[in-house]
Amino acid sequence: MSWHDLIPKAELHVHLEGAIPHEGLFELIQKYGGDPLTADVDALAERFRYTNFSQFIERWIWKNQFLREYEDFTYIAESVAQDFARQRILYAEMFFSPSSFARRGLAVQDLTHSVRAGLSRVPEVRINLIADLVRDFGPESEMTTLKQLDEVKDQGVLGIGIGGSEHKFPPGPFRPLYEEARRMGFHTNAHAGEAMGAPSIWDAIRYLQVDRIGHGTRAEEDPELVQYLIEHKIPLEMCPGSNVRTRVVNDLSDHPIRRYFKAGMKVTVNSDDPKMFQTSLAEEYRGLEQKCGWTRAEICSLILKAIESSWQTAEEKEALIAKFKRDEFWQDG
Repeated sequence: MSWHDLIPKAELHVHLEGAIPHEGLFELIQKYGGDPLTADVDALAERFRYTNFSQFIERWIWKNQFLREYEDFTYIAESVAQDFARQRILYAEMFFSPSSFARRGLAVQDLTHSVRAGLSRVPEVRINLIADLVRDFGPESEMTTLKQLDEVKDQGVLGIGIGGSEHKFPPGPFRPLYEEARRMGFHTNAHAGEAMGAPSIWDAIRYLQVDRIGHGTRAEEDPELVQYLIEHKIPLEMCPGSNVRTRVVNDLSDHPIRRYFKAGMKVTVNSDDPKMFQTSLAEEYRGLEQKCGWTRAEICSLILKAIESSWQTAEEKEALIAKFKRDEFWQDG
């Protein structure tokens, strides 16, 4: 294993349902009768190759049909946490998608408990949760989900985000939902600047008053926005490998994260849907070093930025930063 594998890591933008190890997902596919185009784990990996963002969404929906029972969520949560432990991801804030599965008959509260049960089986990794609400379902439906989440926020649900079809459903109508979420004590995030450009990020800031931006890849299309993000220290949860694989950018060397970092923007590196994009945090760091000229000291600073931008308490952040800096492999950075 290389230095990138061995250093302690923190992640702020990773989706539970996109981080299921292939072997575990294949077991679930077999549990529910198999799939004619997915004869083995290798064939499953091949299904997770895309030429555009729409194709990725199609495969995301296909995969979710094999998550049907509460025990499936306990199983995948434990599998993902074990995988994180192997990767030395010691802290994460992880999205899960309760409203998507509520439409299939699973109660939001019970699903949240099921996810937490699986995560609790892997004490080496601390994972807090972010509920990824869906633009496509509309603000009224997602307000119901929010109220249900309020009943189980003691399960480590720190915040909400909003994903789905960024190009079809602008943030404005979700403003009352975000106001209510803040009143309940949730932190807030929004996927923006991925499928759409800078106006989508502006809308997330102006209407939703988000604490962090998920992706933010296309912020540089508006220099005024770049300055605003720098001045207001709004963190971007950037996902370079994901952006390359969904063709938001053509190549890792074209990704704007280096420019944002040099400009003084608060950027973090994340894997998004690692098992659907054949990536990991270690692979993300390796790519930044080998293809984009990042130094290991700069990569360490990105990791610290993730801890600083997390929704932990100040005391928890301070303790985690100290733990990382004491690590034997951190010094090699």
